[in-house]
Amino acid sequence: KELFQYITRYTPQTVDLEHSLKPFIPDFIPAVGDIDAFLKVPRPDGKPDELGLMVLDEPSVKQSNPQVLSLWLSEESKQHQVTQHMKTVTSVARPQLHPRAVDSWVDSIGALHRSKPPASVQYSRPVPDIDSLMQEWPAELEELLGRLQLPSARLACSLSQYVDIVCCLLDIPIYSSRIQSLHLLLSLYLEFRDSQHFTRRA
Repeated sequence: KELFQYITRYTPQTVDLEHSLKPFIPDFIPAVGDIDAFLKVPRPDGKPDELGLMVLDEPSVKQSNPQVLSLWLSEESKQHQVTQHMKTVTSVARPQLHPRAVDSWVDSIGALHRSKPPASVQYSRPVPDIDSLMQEWPAELEELLGRLQLPSARLACSLSQYVDIVCCLLDIPIYSSRIQSLHLLLSLYLEFRDSQHFTRRA
């Protein structure tokens, strides 16, 4: 019990420890790739280069392709008008001798396509969302579907009638045009195919 009295009596002391190393955090320097060392040879005519202001300044080890960079900028700015600069398409002379240039172009275009957001469709009429269509059916309905046989593709009906039957079974509304209903049906199929729950069960 006498020991606990010293807890409130103790006063901590601030001790400055001597250290020889200090953390150094440099300022952020905007650059493409490596940090710019500012080791540039000026032009012989004395005119300013305006690198980084009018012309993209990046390391010379791996230069960007102007056409690929223009495609990236047009995708980011949502401006897809073909300008005079975009009309020029680069070509590789004797590509069998320069496979790296061809592979680099294919990889750049592939990365550009992968970065695009998925295409979205604006439905003209209200339709249920994918999450509500993927909800589990009632137990009574699943039991009934287990005893009955769903209509197969050999059903004696037209294609439009078969689409109507399938959409009605999945609670997909059908309006004057079946294109949007079919789009929702195929989107629902892709969601089921890529679902981790059904992948584990398969």
